[in-house]
Amino acid sequence: MGKTLFDKVWDAHVVETIDGGPHVLYIDKHLIHEVTSPVAFLGLDNRGIKVFRPQHTVATPDHNVPTINQDLPIKDQLSKMQVDKLTENTTNHGITLYGLNHPYQGVVHVIGPELGITQPGMTIVCGDSHTATHGAFGSVAFGIGTSEVEMVLATQCIMQPKPKKMRITVTGKLGKGVTAKDLILYIISKISASGGTGYFIEYAGEAFTSLSMEGRMTVCNMSIECGARGGLIAPDETTFEYLKGREFSPKGAAWDKKLAYWKTLYSDKDAVFDKEIMFDAANIEPQITYGTNPGMGMGITQTVPVQTDVTYKKALEYMKVEAGKPIINTPVDYVFVGSCTNGRIEDLRQFANAVKGKKKAGHVTVWIVPGSKQVEKQAIEEGLDKILAEAGIALRQPGCSACLAMNDDKVPEGKLAVATSNRNFEGRQGPGSRTMLASPLTAAAVAIAGKIVDPR
Repeated sequence: MGKTLFDKVWDAHVVETIDGGPHVLYIDKHLIHEVTSPVAFLGLDNRGIKVFRPQHTVATPDHNVPTINQDLPIKDQLSKMQVDKLTENTTNHGITLYGLNHPYQGVVHVIGPELGITQPGMTIVCGDSHTATHGAFGSVAFGIGTSEVEMVLATQCIMQPKPKKMRITVTGKLGKGVTAKDLILYIISKISASGGTGYFIEYAGEAFTSLSMEGRMTVCNMSIECGARGGLIAPDETTFEYLKGREFSPKGAAWDKKLAYWKTLYSDKDAVFDKEIMFDAANIEPQITYGTNPGMGMGITQTVPVQTDVTYKKALEYMKVEAGKPIINTPVDYVFVGSCTNGRIEDLRQFANAVKGKKKAGHVTVWIVPGSKQVEKQAIEEGLDKILAEAGIALRQPGCSACLAMNDDKVPEGKLAVATSNRNFEGRQGPGSRTMLASPLTAAAVAIAGKIVDPR
């Protein structure tokens, strides 16, 4: 019997199988940031041990960093302490750090791919659930907890039960105004926020293979939002072209050797998945969420579903939307474009091109946050900052920002934000804030109109 892509990568990294228990899995790349690493390093220090293979770990601050005036000291003392501790710990253990104001600094799941650190066939972990992003390259990538961060730092291995395998196939190409973000929001709305629990998802079909790498990263990033352990897409010519020439991509003969291996990374025709789901891209329109989990989403022209469940009613009450009614024309207070989901150059281009020659609505606050210093630099070189400025919008500096509001970028209580990030939980973007998830194109249309509108 043939193997799935997931099996090929996972099985190649199994160091040991514990009888009746998990696998001991070797980890190729360990990404760390300032929030989930301090306690892990403290555990190492308390045991008097060093990081086993520091050359396989890369660090950057992203969750807590301010997105304006990054040249000044961080004002919030907890944030400053965490960022300072990351600097101290990486120095003590010989780990590469791309600190604040370094040209490679940024959201950890943005810098990995753009630097060529992320490559097909790898196992990649990080103390962050959206590590699934890296699966876009045909890698097995997943988030881990703080105690597991310590385990990987100490041994370069992790103990993990092997997940089941699901394949989601979407046939056909996406229509006009429908993006990768709409594609994954549609899938999550159909299978629910728990429909992928226990599985690693492989995405297949023309809807995915026709996406850019940025689009594929958006899809894999949100695998976690349907409960999956991770998601991945088989590498192809689009993947190889993206990686060629990047800072840490293989060069010369090493590239040729790696490329030959990467081309073997696909699911065999006779591979068997534990679950198969199929959709038709023709049925997907621009999506938007209306509730308090990413599974509560719908086509932007549709009406909010009617359900009698008490929890469902509570979510609608919190969001101030009505069952059976459309949300088109709902006034919006904030628009946020950024995060590890939609903070790449392609996302900023989409937004800027859509607002070009227009002005944002006067009552709407718009935060455009690049995912990295490299994205920021490229946006400025392409003149996107000027297009935004003419629309009344400032380009901020890199960080996780309002995705989880761990810095000063918080949506005030009761205010409604349309965000290109990944989670719309109660208070996710600030205590009492309300969030609707959408694509950069939809966010741009909303920023101009000042209300929910169809980007088409």
